[in-house]
Amino acid sequence: MADDAAAPEGELTETTPEPDTTVEPTDTDETALEADDSEDTDADDAEDADDADDAEVAAPRRAPWSHVKIALVAGLVGVLALAGLTGWLGYRTWESQRAESARELFLLVGRQGALNLTTIDYEHADADVQRILDSATGTFYDDFQKRAQPFAEVVKQAKSKSEGTIAEAGLETSTDNEAQVLVAVTVKTSNAGAPEQQPRAWRMRISVEKLGDEAKVSNVEFVP
Repeated sequence: MADDAAAPEGELTETTPEPDTTVEPTDTDETALEADDSEDTDADDAEDADDADDAEVAAPRRAPWSHVKIALVAGLVGVLALAGLTGWLGYRTWESQRAESARELFLLVGRQGALNLTTIDYEHADADVQRILDSATGTFYDDFQKRAQPFAEVVKQAKSKSEGTIAEAGLETSTDNEAQVLVAVTVKTSNAGAPEQQPRAWRMRISVEKLGDEAKVSNVEFVP
C-alpha cells in the first residue's frame, strides 16, 4: 500500500497553483477615491473662504470723524485762507502805496523843475544855472549844459531877474519809471533900466525820469 501511495520515479507531480490574492481596483473603488478627493478639495476651499471671512472681520474699520476733528480741520482751512487773503491784500496795499509815492515824486520834481527854469537872479546866476543842471538828466542835461555858460552871461549883463510861481500842476501820463508833468507857471521878469513887465503865463510839459530813489528832468517843452 505504501508503494502504491508513493509516486513512481520519473513522473512529474502536479502541484495545485496557489490562488492569486491581488485585487484589481474596480470602477466603484475609483469613483469612491475621486469622491474623497473632491470632498477634501471642497473642505479646503471652505476653509480658505472661512479664513478670508475671518480676515475681513479682523481688519480694522476706519472710524468716522468726530465733530471735534471736523471743526479743527475747518478752522485750519479758514486760518490758511485768511492768511493768504491778508498777504495778498498787504501786497496790493504796498504796491498801491509805492505807485502813489512814485506819482508824488514825479509831480514834485516836475514842479521844482519848472521853478528852477523860471527863477533866475543875475546876482547868483551861476548857482541858479547849476541847480538846473543838478536836477536834469538825459538829452535835456546835455543840451542845457552846452548853453549854460552863455545863458548865465546874458543874465548877468542884462541884470535880469525872473521869478516863477506855480499856478497849477498835474500828471499827464505816468509809469513806474517816468512821467510827463503839465505845469502852468506865472513868470514875473525885470531888467535893469527897463520898464516893469507884466507877468507872463507859461505852460510847460516836463518829462521826469526815475533814477534809483530819485527822479530828474529829462525833457522840457513849452506848450500853448
